[in-house]
Amino acid sequence: MIKLPYIKFAAYICSMIIHIDCNTFFASCELATRPELVNEPVIVANINEAGGGIILALNKPAKDIGLKRGIPIFQLKNIVDEKSVTVFPVDHKKYHRISQTIMEAVIKQDTIQNFVQYSVDEFFGSMPIEDPEEVKFYVKKVVDEITRVSNIPVSCGCSNTYTLAKTATHFAKIYPGYKGICVITPEKRENALSLLPIEDVWGIGRKLREKLKKAGIKTALDFVKKEHLFVQNIANTQGVKTWLELKGTPSIKLEQNELQQSIGQSQTFTYMTSDYETMRSYISDFTTICCSKLRQQNGVCKAVNVFIATNRHRDDLEQYNNNISIRTNEYTANTQEILKAALSGLEKIFKPNYMYKQAGVTLTDICNKNQIIHSLFETGTEQKRAKLMQAIDNINAKFGEEKIHLAIQEKRKQKK
Repeated sequence: MIKLPYIKFAAYICSMIIHIDCNTFFASCELATRPELVNEPVIVANINEAGGGIILALNKPAKDIGLKRGIPIFQLKNIVDEKSVTVFPVDHKKYHRISQTIMEAVIKQDTIQNFVQYSVDEFFGSMPIEDPEEVKFYVKKVVDEITRVSNIPVSCGCSNTYTLAKTATHFAKIYPGYKGICVITPEKRENALSLLPIEDVWGIGRKLREKLKKAGIKTALDFVKKEHLFVQNIANTQGVKTWLELKGTPSIKLEQNELQQSIGQSQTFTYMTSDYETMRSYISDFTTICCSKLRQQNGVCKAVNVFIATNRHRDDLEQYNNNISIRTNEYTANTQEILKAALSGLEKIFKPNYMYKQAGVTLTDICNKNQIIHSLFETGTEQKRAKLMQAIDNINAKFGEEKIHLAIQEKRKQKK
């Protein structure tokens, strides 16, 4: 499996920046397996047993009946019933898997260079091409491949800086005439910026936006036309970089981050549980995800932290929370070895007769696997384990994250 790094801003040169943004990603992921609902109102929410939570994503039919992101679920009961709205509980594991599938597909095409993931639903890359029609031609091939492997609709923006590429994606989303792909050339830059409200500019936060509006700046073009000294006085370093990028001067780049020092996965359960086997299954899920992320960054770890907690909002229930750190025998990225430590930790801190609402796993004491020197007798075993984990990662990346999973993870799924 091709492994992609986490990224941060840095400097880098290329002819054309490509930005790919998955449209209404969470909702699109659910509709990918339920295409019969594509023209029906669909929302994704972090619902719980108390009826709480908010809308996290929604498709266009849901927007058309007045629903918006952030609306509390308890306010929607009548609308959901009257308009036959389908509500999906948020499933971050599924969305991460589909995001991985998209990354794999684009990299295998080898059309977009320096391809990196910016967030679960956004990606950046570059092409050494300046002709806008030629760029559109190749980007269209990438879009078609993404649709083929994932059935997720995407919008693409292309320009000579990251901020302008994001701006192009904004227009690709709101204007159907672009058919999902917009290229902002130097000749079209000022006209595009005149149509972009300052609040929609990537890289401009709330505080700077308020300052700019007080200064009479309403559009991105108003901002660009200001003098350098004015921008320096009103904005921080990131704001100055955004101003330069909008002017067509590359000032923001993406590069690989250093190795993460901790990798965590936790969840607030939809329904509380006091069942020990269910908690073991949750911890197994979280550990498996953490181990996969650990291997993606070529890392190994020697400590795993486990925590469990009851529902602190339920004053009528007894409260309990605890955490523990367990060290493995050696540095490893092997799921079975790390899970053994995690489950031993759970066994030590779990108490019966409590209603648990939350749990999590964090891997610590992480370093690059190439820094670890194994003994002569350990090396062969470790290599076999690594090959096994790599094979499992490859199969799950191709056919679905849980095609191969531990038997303990199956117990909770059978109860659903």
